[in-house]
Amino acid sequence: MGKRRTEKIVFENVQILDAGAKGVSVAKAPDGKVIFIPNVVPGDVADIQTMKKRKAFYEGKAIKIHQFSEHRVEPICEHFGVCGGCKWQNMKYSQQLHYKHNEVYNNLKRIGKIDLPEFEPILGSEKQFFYRNKMEFGFSSSRWMTQEEVDSGVELDNKNAVGFHIPRMWDKILDINKCHLQEDPSNDIRNEIRRFANENNLSFYNPRTNEGLLRTLMIRTASTGELMILIQFFDRNKSEIELIMNFLAERFPNVTSLQYVVNQKLNDTIYDQDIITFKGRNYILEEMEGLQFSINAKSFYQTNSDQAYELYSITREFAGLTGEELVYDLYTGTGTIAQFVSKKAKKVIGVEAVPEAIADAKENAKRNNISNCDFFVGDMKNVFNDDFIKTHGHPDVIITDPPRDGMHKDVVEQILKIAPEKVVYVSCNSATQARDLALMDEMYKVTRVRPVDMFPQTHHVENVVLLEKR
Repeated sequence: MGKRRTEKIVFENVQILDAGAKGVSVAKAPDGKVIFIPNVVPGDVADIQTMKKRKAFYEGKAIKIHQFSEHRVEPICEHFGVCGGCKWQNMKYSQQLHYKHNEVYNNLKRIGKIDLPEFEPILGSEKQFFYRNKMEFGFSSSRWMTQEEVDSGVELDNKNAVGFHIPRMWDKILDINKCHLQEDPSNDIRNEIRRFANENNLSFYNPRTNEGLLRTLMIRTASTGELMILIQFFDRNKSEIELIMNFLAERFPNVTSLQYVVNQKLNDTIYDQDIITFKGRNYILEEMEGLQFSINAKSFYQTNSDQAYELYSITREFAGLTGEELVYDLYTGTGTIAQFVSKKAKKVIGVEAVPEAIADAKENAKRNNISNCDFFVGDMKNVFNDDFIKTHGHPDVIITDPPRDGMHKDVVEQILKIAPEKVVYVSCNSATQARDLALMDEMYKVTRVRPVDMFPQTHHVENVVLLEKR
């Protein structure tokens, strides 16, 4: 006997109560269990069909909406609901900010269990669309079929796609016509590559059989107008690679950096790959408050340039520098925050685990004629030790901007040991930030909190916290 399928239940006239984690909404089933539902807005009243039943909750989908929430708006993207991005496009922006603010508050309160000052208002993004400076698209020879296409029964000759992975489907790509996240010429570049590749019978990658020419596409834009295109190929077919690279050089003559990589690994990360510059230079320049930052194909840079400026401004304001302070910038990346605050500090020491990022940071400091920033490579929990402090001095202020997992407990312990007057903690995950704040609560009081929205139409939110010694 085959395995029994989960029985699907329909709950009628369910009120959607709240926006939950990861961009899905939350309702209560008649039996008291929570239901997680995508593509609905708090305030909607809908019939919900359960898709999965778990011990403590259901996962469901709305099959009929009886009453639309006052917070609803019409999504502007034709791919909304199928594409996994921009889950909140059907919600008014003011409401998105409300839920982001709540998420940060609830995490700090529930997980951190610490005394909090009154939050400063969440800083919304002036641009709600076309705000990303970096997009990555995948190619596939077996694109995701829409329900209409499946129902029509028509066999397609060409199933090539370039776009985004369907959520939870590692081998299916949704063919994207127009994405509202990155400004022109992003859509034009992606659509032209697809057209040219199809006209010239160039093969698209198939992750199941591991074959094909075109694998991924990365487009980076900068507020300076500079543009980077990087294509990742799977097959090492020199004539076909040159055909498409020459086409791009001709079709987009303004491209600052045109690069490619041939990657035959099973995963498509490029960090351990050699990148070849086909035309132009191997980096583009981003600018902030007169500082220039070079960004190469492997560089990390905040994905929303305008809001990165706002985020760094808040960070610098929270640090309250007078020009006399020694500042440590932990998880410095390519040193953007370090250089941004350097003119208000006596000296800034940046630490980061990725050697290429530190090479970028040093290069950028040289380009910007900044002489009071020093950068060091090392895994934070190993390098940030007593000897390091002895060598480089005792910091007055620590700025920390760790990855999503938060700070390693050894790093937290070391901060408590050296006890600077202030710590400014920038986070893209307020849950791990709350955990770390709880560990520091005995010595430090949270005196300022300000969430910042870097990613409109999504549930992601950054948060800046100022800790001062008790």
